[in-house]
Amino acid sequence: MKKIGILFGQERSFPEAFVKRVNELGGNDFQAEFVNIDKIFQAEPLDYAVIIDRISQDVPFYRASLKNAAITGTAVINNPFWWSADEKFFNNALAVKLGIPVPKTALIPSHARPDDTTEHSFSNLAFPFDWNSIFDYTGFPAYMKPFDGGGWKEVYKLNDKEEFFDKHSQTHQHVMMLQEEIEFDEYFRCYCIGGKYVRIMQYEPRNPFHLRYAVDHKPSSEKLLKTIHDYVIKLNQYLGYDFNTVEFAVRDGIPYAIDFCNPAPDAEVSSVGQENFDWVVETSAKYAIERAKAQIDGQDNLTWGEYVKSAITGKTLTAPVKGTVAAKPKTAAKEVATPAKKAKPAATKAAAAKKK
Repeated sequence: MKKIGILFGQERSFPEAFVKRVNELGGNDFQAEFVNIDKIFQAEPLDYAVIIDRISQDVPFYRASLKNAAITGTAVINNPFWWSADEKFFNNALAVKLGIPVPKTALIPSHARPDDTTEHSFSNLAFPFDWNSIFDYTGFPAYMKPFDGGGWKEVYKLNDKEEFFDKHSQTHQHVMMLQEEIEFDEYFRCYCIGGKYVRIMQYEPRNPFHLRYAVDHKPSSEKLLKTIHDYVIKLNQYLGYDFNTVEFAVRDGIPYAIDFCNPAPDAEVSSVGQENFDWVVETSAKYAIERAKAQIDGQDNLTWGEYVKSAITGKTLTAPVKGTVAAKPKTAAKEVATPAKKAKPAATKAAAAKKK
């Protein structure tokens, strides 16, 4: 019998439902349980064919443990090596190369110098930074957010450059990015599991948290949903994520990928709603069993995205979109719910930049 484990933190409804459903489907061949770790020795396995990772982004001990499990043959969902290397600004650049619309985004150096650096560590950073070109590029209003963050932490809406300099001075050592605002007519949040199973959910990020999936109108067109579906597949296949969400803001009929680095996405029934919850439990359970069937002890059983594969083979960043077509949307709740101290030449130095 092969074991499938789930590693998690504070969430409860999804891990419990996932384990129950895998055990209902797995028969005598597959058994699911909460991962239990009481020791980790180098190059020794954890005795799981598959582990669903829901928490290692916040717990470095878990991240190191999962890499050790992976090198001994566990199929970790998501690949802990790629997730350690990934960040939002790179993902935007990849989307541009793949022909997927994203907001105009600029990388912003940290306001304060990182620990253990001096002004001489920034010999290659221009001072002052070319702020005017950046502001012309993104325009205002714009959003400033960490280049590798998530969970709406340290996200600021800025109306002009004065607000930018004020907020940036409060971001300390965080590397930020400044992003064009997309004033949207429609918004979608999409689960993608296995790089092929997609659920497109209508979503309203301006609503209170518990009402964000409560949308009272249908999507504008089937063509838009097909485009979103294809973009979701392509992004996840290139990133190599097994379990992710992608968000799109639709402006003038064009879906812009806003956020597509969520490899431990919210799956609590109280926030995503019962129908979406049931879909993600059923699909993730079936996919975990699928991965367990294919898992071979002692070999690499991780998912490596097309970006990494293309780099190895020297191919360009293009690929056909493949995957399982989402079920036809019915209502908003169904398949569309099948929706530092300022451093001299260091990071920024806002005051001097303002004078320029």
